[in-house]
Amino acid sequence: MAAALLAGLATGSAGTLSAQQRQNLPAGQPPIMQDEDAAPTPPPSPTPSRSRKPSVFEHDPDLDATDELAPAQVLHQPVPDAVAMPSGGSHTRAAARGSDSVMEPGAVTGPSRRPKPHVIACGGIFGPDSTHAKLAMAFKSKNVAFTQVDSSSGTKVMASVLFDRDPKQRLEVWWSKPASRSDTHLIVINGQSDWIAPGELHLGLTLAELEQLNGKPFKLTGFDRNKVAALSDWDGGHLSALAGGCKIGVSLRADPKTSASALGDLPAERAFTSDNASLRAANPVVSEILIAY
Repeated sequence: MAAALLAGLATGSAGTLSAQQRQNLPAGQPPIMQDEDAAPTPPPSPTPSRSRKPSVFEHDPDLDATDELAPAQVLHQPVPDAVAMPSGGSHTRAAARGSDSVMEPGAVTGPSRRPKPHVIACGGIFGPDSTHAKLAMAFKSKNVAFTQVDSSSGTKVMASVLFDRDPKQRLEVWWSKPASRSDTHLIVINGQSDWIAPGELHLGLTLAELEQLNGKPFKLTGFDRNKVAALSDWDGGHLSALAGGCKIGVSLRADPKTSASALGDLPAERAFTSDNASLRAANPVVSEILIAY
């Protein structure tokens, strides 16, 4: 299913996000924090300066020891396949609301005691310069695992996974520099996850609902053997470019009741517009969302 998504989207700022087109990125970067064996800190000045800023990575008692290792102490992991960039568009309502705020796990909202939905923005802890350590500080170390996930090529790659044991809150964050767990490469929303992507995208949206968010019809491929179609171009709509510079790609799965003959008229090798009657008759809904920089 990822193959159709990645193959359909062009690389670069004018292209659209493809889940299958991946390129190797260089690994390794300067340590994300200072080693504890560094030179001792001089005694404090009698008159502290107000202009002095605290270190970004001060010790956090909630962090596991592995989250505070320098890159040199982390084993090198295989770099995930590269992702072609989707095309850009306009500011979204989600980004305008400053939706990169973090909700601590277990937070409740009034008598219902239901957690607020998790929202991703193209910045903050999900920005291009994020790290595993930042995620661990934001969501607590126990809720962020550095573990293997499936890639489109069928191999395993290392990624930071939020709430790995909770299907509703699970989120994958792939790194451009996996050895140091830094520089966001790809954010993946799939399965039963209720995360909301920039542009107010979430799993389960229909073609009509996507068109409403985009402000116009868009282009996508037909269905592959797994009954999955992939975005190929937002066609200049609102979702073509988002504040913060991230790019969005989606996959849609046809209704299981759709006949094979009906899907046969919508092959993956061809492109269709989202308002195509035959495509609409298959009742596809968003099954995966990819966010890349």
